[in-house]
Amino acid sequence: MQEKRINIQFEAHYYQLGELNESTDNLIFVLHGHGQLAKYFINKFKSLDNGKNCIIAPEGLSKYYLEGFSDRVGATWMTKEDRLTDINNYIGYLNYIYDEVKGYIGSKTKVTVIGFSQGSATASRWVADAYMNFDRLILWAGIFPPDMDFNKTSLILKDKPIQYVYGKSDPFITPGRIEEMKELSTKLKLQPDIIQFDGVHDIEEKTLNQLFL
Repeated sequence: MQEKRINIQFEAHYYQLGELNESTDNLIFVLHGHGQLAKYFINKFKSLDNGKNCIIAPEGLSKYYLEGFSDRVGATWMTKEDRLTDINNYIGYLNYIYDEVKGYIGSKTKVTVIGFSQGSATASRWVADAYMNFDRLILWAGIFPPDMDFNKTSLILKDKPIQYVYGKSDPFITPGRIEEMKELSTKLKLQPDIIQFDGVHDIEEKTLNQLFL
């Protein structure tokens, strides 16, 4: 058996809250977690839709039924099967979205990338691709992927504000996970701000709003 590879063009979508123009204060890319859909995930950022911010929610390119063979559908950025192809595909997709909107980014607009849960690894790999211009990276309930090019990524993230945000009762943020965060930050030569809130594995509105005061 031989495995063959082809390049194809395909249609994909993303969702947007707010307008992007010269007067926009913040352009915020929000990358969902495993099993979520962008059209629902973006609603968690409605409090930022105040006329000054533009929120863009891309969506993982692979979709599946969350239970059985019908009903609710979720999306994922990648699985362990052919993972490098998934990574290359979603980085290409995210770069296409950036190309779609970058002409509308004002000279004073700040660009923030937020990755939630699985989306944290996606966000990290995207900014590490060095294609887009961004000002801040927020990893919410997630961490850097351990297989990054640490030397390259540390140069890209140097002098950028990096924030870890997670709920104190998040069952996925265990002591071991926190230790892994610290180790990966050390490899990247970073000292990220750590922000905790009283809550679980979710986007907490009050904390979110404080990040954009």
